[in-house]
Order: sequence, then structure tokens, then C-alpha cells
Amino acid sequence: MKKLLTLSIAILAASALTVAAADAKETYEKDCAKCHGKEGKGDTKMGQKLGCKDYTDAKVQDGMKDEAAVKAIKEGVKDKEGKVLMKPAEGISDADAKALVAYMRKFKK
Repeated sequence: MKKLLTLSIAILAASALTVAAADAKETYEKDCAKCHGKEGKGDTKMGQKLGCKDYTDAKVQDGMKDEAAVKAIKEGVKDKEGKVLMKPAEGISDADAKALVAYMRKFKK
């Protein structure tokens, strides 16, 4: 019985992670790709205008800390003069923001 319960919990946890990953991809494609690009290169017209980083670059990824990325997603990004470069994501939980960061980490080559 313990093995069955443990297996059931593991399956539920795995399916929750799969749903979170699917939701992160959907959210990224809907809200982030217009600037950051579908593959995370920042090569869209708006991404180039705003100076979006290329998240396929291993050096860029290594310099990006998860906590800072989550904060940027939740609070937005402003330049030194206070101009909004990226609006905060609306209605996103900490878990969703972390899932988005994990999704972006997959762009690294």
C-alpha cells in the first residue's frame, strides 16, 4: 500500500510539473516572444530596440540569476532614467515566474 501511495504521489507531482512546463511555454509564446523572440534570441524588432539579451548565449545564461529573472518578470524592468523597458507580468504567481525562468533556461546552447 505504501508503494502504491508513493507511486501515486510521484505521478501527480510529475504531471503537475509537466502542466507547469506547458503553461510556461504557452505564457512565454503569448507574452514574452514578441520582444525576446520565439527562441529567446531577442532578435525581434522590439527586442532589438529595447536591447533584449540573447538567451541562447551560454554567457548570458550564466550571468542571469534565477532570483533576478523572477523579479524582472514580476516587477518589470526600467532603465537608469526610470523608463519602462519591460512591464511586469500581470497576475503571475512566484511558481509561474519560476517556471518561465526554467523554460528560458532551455534556450541555452
